[in-house]
Amino acid sequence: MSRDTAETGRKQIAAAISVWENEGGAPGRDPVHHQYGRRIEADRSWTVYNVFTGIPACLDGDAMTGLSRLEATRGMSRLNLRQVECCREIVSVNKAVG
Repeated sequence: MSRDTAETGRKQIAAAISVWENEGGAPGRDPVHHQYGRRIEADRSWTVYNVFTGIPACLDGDAMTGLSRLEATRGMSRLNLRQVECCREIVSVNKAVG
């Protein structure tokens, strides 16, 4: 394998990982738990968005736009974790009722 071929392969893998991370990483068993991703905008800022609608997410009443990469990652993780906790609560209530 030539050095150029190896470098091209590494760049392709890095690009695939970047897309994967921006979409929220590895999905759980239920895609409902992974509703938020992050994307970089033309101005190099980051946005956290709903992966089903593409609409920027809101957290505590603020649109999650114009963020740094770290802020977007934290916000995305927080929203996805909140979604998981909400679903667990619903399951618990349904088990108690049913």
